[in-house]
Amino acid sequence: MKPARTDTAAAMIAADQLEAILDTAGRDRDAVIPVLQAIQRTCHYLPEEALRYVCAHSRMRAADLMGVATFYSQFRLKPAGRHFIKVCIGTACHVKGAEAVYEAFRRYLKIEEDADTDADRVFTVQKVACLGCCMLAPAVQIDDITYGFVNPHTVERTVRDFLAAQAASAEEAALHAGEQAGEARICLCTSCIAGGTRAVYDALKREAADLKLPVGVRVVGCTGMSYETPMVDVALRDGRLFRYGLVQPEAVRRILLRHFRPTGIGHRIRGALGAVLERVLTDEAWEPVTRYERDIRAEACAGGTAGRVATERAGELDPLDLDQYERSGGFEALRRCVSELGPERTVQTLADSGLRGRGGAGFPTGRKWQTVHAAAGDRKFAICNGDEGDPGAFMDRMIMESFPFRVIEGMTIGAFAVGAHEGVVYVRAEYPLAVANMRRAAEMCRERGLLGRNILGSGFDFDLRVAEGAGAFVCGEETALIASVEGRRGTPRYRPPFPAESGLKGCPTLINNVETYASVPWIVRHGAAAFGALGTPTSKGTKAFALAGKIARGGLIEVPMGMSILDIVNDLGGGIPGGRALKAVQIGGPSGSCVPAALCHTAVDYEALAAVGGIMGSGGLVVLDDEDCMVDIARYFMTFTADESCGKCTFCRVGTRRMLEILERLCKGEGRHGDIEEIEHLAKAVQDGSLCGLGRTAPNPVLSTLRYFRKEYEAHIAGVCPAGKCSALVRYFITDECIGCTRCAQHCPVEAIPFTPHEVHRIENEKCTRCDTCRVVCPVGAVAVRSGTEIVKRSRPKTPDELRGPACGH
Repeated sequence: MKPARTDTAAAMIAADQLEAILDTAGRDRDAVIPVLQAIQRTCHYLPEEALRYVCAHSRMRAADLMGVATFYSQFRLKPAGRHFIKVCIGTACHVKGAEAVYEAFRRYLKIEEDADTDADRVFTVQKVACLGCCMLAPAVQIDDITYGFVNPHTVERTVRDFLAAQAASAEEAALHAGEQAGEARICLCTSCIAGGTRAVYDALKREAADLKLPVGVRVVGCTGMSYETPMVDVALRDGRLFRYGLVQPEAVRRILLRHFRPTGIGHRIRGALGAVLERVLTDEAWEPVTRYERDIRAEACAGGTAGRVATERAGELDPLDLDQYERSGGFEALRRCVSELGPERTVQTLADSGLRGRGGAGFPTGRKWQTVHAAAGDRKFAICNGDEGDPGAFMDRMIMESFPFRVIEGMTIGAFAVGAHEGVVYVRAEYPLAVANMRRAAEMCRERGLLGRNILGSGFDFDLRVAEGAGAFVCGEETALIASVEGRRGTPRYRPPFPAESGLKGCPTLINNVETYASVPWIVRHGAAAFGALGTPTSKGTKAFALAGKIARGGLIEVPMGMSILDIVNDLGGGIPGGRALKAVQIGGPSGSCVPAALCHTAVDYEALAAVGGIMGSGGLVVLDDEDCMVDIARYFMTFTADESCGKCTFCRVGTRRMLEILERLCKGEGRHGDIEEIEHLAKAVQDGSLCGLGRTAPNPVLSTLRYFRKEYEAHIAGVCPAGKCSALVRYFITDECIGCTRCAQHCPVEAIPFTPHEVHRIENEKCTRCDTCRVVCPVGAVAVRSGTEIVKRSRPKTPDELRGPACGH
């Protein structure tokens, strides 16, 4: 079911198209990235002829174009397929088998060993650092459609689903326009779409129109309860609110008929018959998952409502309904700042609140605002850092997708406070919906007079633009981000001067991340004291976390600072599924550390985490169980940081690569005595000699696993992986419990199991790639894993029929 071959190498871009791109994006050097992005969207790569044309018809030099094109991972200089399959290898996806998914796509598409594109140039398969859908790991994005819970057995179904989506028409039935008795609310953010909500949304619209039900179907921002996706909230006019989780399209009619009566005689008859059938079929499984007024614990799993700041009113507001946002108190904070507080008192309010930057380091926000406010110069900038590149983090994506007006309001307040009149929202290109929502929200604010000249009649001018990143984790560092906005390679520079004194275009620049800006309106409306009353004395307020990994209820949570890691895992996350034991929690992404289960009573507090060798980071929180290998986890993070190093610092560029070489040897069973001490020596050198935070914190995951799991390193030197995770150190074999059903032989992708019906099967280890397929499909658990002389106890895997298949929002 593949479309006909398209020779993208021959699909040249016309001169008039290039002129249109240059007219839109600009012809100066700072337009390099958007120009290259536009060309690649058209050609799927960067043809040399197009780059030559740009050089000849703009003020961009060949060195500018090639320097940027070869630095950012998003750009490619050779032809690609018509569609890109991006396999997420973020932390949560890694521990749930992303590498096997990547290899399965390559096998299915018959991609040659040294290539990344199939022979027909339909699909290009590549790895990406993180798609921000960690709670649905493993995640895959094909063009702009994201799929969750992909596994090697559903790869073919995923590709076919995508191709069917391309061919399908997007017809949408009209809603009944009469008086409504209530509404059905559903989220269409990236992660919810990956979990299947698009099909449920289409079914809600179709059934409401077909039965003439007095119900509106409304898109709302995400609640963060991704473990219940697809989820539908039914809000009745009398104030009652019902929640249904894990909804399938075929259940939509029954859910709607439970709460709404059809209008019109014919439809009432049909509805009555449907209601009778619904009563016959109904069992406890179709009771509401939660009723807010009765199940406070379930509500707390999404962070509650009373404790929300950045995600206030989650699941209630349409992300792009400006009128609704204003009715709920939106832009009241901005109005108060420009009409009552003024810049100085606004800055003081933030300082008094104790808000610390939510992007990682926890620098006091009020102090940063004070510095930019006091900086000399008539031209100042405000930047929102939405380059959320940490594997395992998706807070900023969900906030931008669900609350774009709140981010804009907080950013505008910051600009007013420091005297900035120009702004940039820098968003990862891997977040297409966040980019689209932020751009549309900015347009709506501009039309309403909330951005632009003379905002709210105050005489204050401020406008912003949305800039897309191009695939460089280091651009989360503020000086590298500024370089990227200016159209340069994203490499950090020495500080001081700090951006607050000399940033974008050499002007004082205020940079905060998405969650920080999203917290500002709440603080201004409720007061500094109200925010300070939440959290701990040194870490005030709330913090959003991306909860993922080996956890029963993954998703976005927002909790008061000071809650313990263990309470988050057990009370909000529902604990470890499958009866496995908690081993560690990786917090803080590539810059963070692995906190062992014995120390998970530690509070999420900047100082408390530092005391156990960890950092808060941006808020990624990945749970690991006793089937995870800590040496493999360290190797994974070192692979990430070595690949993402910008190369400017020798210690970071060479030191991380050398550490990675040792870790790879350990995972292959080629470790040597002295390797552990050598890693520790290199880690200290990298920390001391690196320029930016990426290099200085790159050794953290390695050092924390060495500190708390040193015996696992020693076991690897002896050629044993206690968790049975490192493929080179394990062997698969079939026990006498085999019933000869041949399922393992039928599903083995490399034919390492001879087909011998009704006999005990055997595995040819010289062919075996340790993909785990045989163990997954065996119906009697006859496939075992050995590392050294020990049998590794692995939990019973789900069969392909039990696994959730891919779902998308085409």
